[in-house]
Amino acid sequence: MVDFTESQETEMIRSTAGEIADEFGPEYWREMEEAGEFSWEFWDELGDAGFHGLLVPEEYGGAGMGLQEMGTAMETLCAEGCGMAGTWYLVLTAGMAAVGIREHGNEEQKQAYLPRIAEGDTKFCIGITEPEAGTNTLNVATDAEKDGDEYVLNGKKCWITFSDIADRILLVTRTTPREEVDRPTDGISLFSVEMESDGVDVSPIPKHGMNYSNSCEVFFENVRVPEENLIGEEGDGWWGLVDTLNPERIAFSAAATGIGKLAADAAVEYTNEREVFDGPVGQYQSIQFPITEAYTQMETASLMRQKAAWMFDNGKDCAYETNVSKAVAVEAGIDAVYHSMQAFGGWGYAKEYDVERWWREINLTRLAPVTQQMAYNHIAQELGFPKSY
Repeated sequence: MVDFTESQETEMIRSTAGEIADEFGPEYWREMEEAGEFSWEFWDELGDAGFHGLLVPEEYGGAGMGLQEMGTAMETLCAEGCGMAGTWYLVLTAGMAAVGIREHGNEEQKQAYLPRIAEGDTKFCIGITEPEAGTNTLNVATDAEKDGDEYVLNGKKCWITFSDIADRILLVTRTTPREEVDRPTDGISLFSVEMESDGVDVSPIPKHGMNYSNSCEVFFENVRVPEENLIGEEGDGWWGLVDTLNPERIAFSAAATGIGKLAADAAVEYTNEREVFDGPVGQYQSIQFPITEAYTQMETASLMRQKAAWMFDNGKDCAYETNVSKAVAVEAGIDAVYHSMQAFGGWGYAKEYDVERWWREINLTRLAPVTQQMAYNHIAQELGFPKSY
């Protein structure tokens, strides 16, 4: 039997997220975006609310909850006023790094990192994408070569968000070149690397949106890392990486529906007040129906996200569900923002109404953490089509 009753804990997370979003609303993020400033006060507020520790087990100072609760927090933050920031400030450290270390770190690593993640005292970035290995993560070329009781790292990453302020990077490397392994998933290793290590250089990339947090190129030149910083077993890091990718896709599903609902709600309010001809513009079905249709799709996508999160939290294979969730949430959210922007007319193009910023933000979800095309490729294979990539 399916029970849609929300737990008391989930209700409290939703309520708390709404209160935070009221404090850090659209005008706040408009100012932070234009100033290009990271919001330390928002980061600290998320910590005070316990959101950084939602996925951290209780024995390490966290809440011991799962992606169902994290998804609720993210979607509510986004939908109630924060836009993409509601996911952006949680997905990397509280989401991906916390899960990767929780599931694949040894006890010493868990003791070292998880309590600090839960408190918001440490920030991780995630080092996956490379210039020649975007969607095809198996092509990563950043090299980790064993030298005594250390590894020497060389390579380049790109689009690494938080890398200019992060304390550490959860870095995806190859300890065995792809051409020397039997399976392309072999030979990949994960490391926790201090960003202040000698040989690490960071260069921000000017980008279209979310300028309240930089995304950067990160260069590694003969960076020496102690062997105890290896997360999991050498050469077996692919499965640890997969355990971080599914939460990221679920998080971006929450972002897409959250931003879409935020824009739709703003459009409803505006079109009820905007007088055109003999009444409010919102009385016309040409305005109502596209936004309403997108909203119904977003509500459906939210349910699929909850299913994917439940499967992940219960240790079930959820690759199909996370890709379906991400694909449908993005399409619905983009439709919602598109038609909401149209409902504002010319003012939809003005920064003071924020919808143009939400349009820039939601379009990232088409490209990351996996493109819509790659999500559909995975889904198509599950349906029985031959592999197309």
